[in-house]
Amino acid sequence: MNAISELSFEAAYAELERIIAQLESGELPLEESVTLYERGRQLAERCQAALDQAELRVSQLSGDGRVEPL
Repeated sequence: MNAISELSFEAAYAELERIIAQLESGELPLEESVTLYERGRQLAERCQAALDQAELRVSQLSGDGRVEPL
């Protein structure tokens, strides 16, 4: 597993989807489920941070499409 901070949004989201599918299957032992759940929470936080950053950049766009500094 890669360090979460190094993952792109797309890679983090894809891994999160895989974890959700595994957890929903109900076929994992408890300890493995807990470990995957913890990683899933971290991935969800990474994805949310990336979305927040993208939203901030879009909100900073000026009328002519330039990004305005904060």
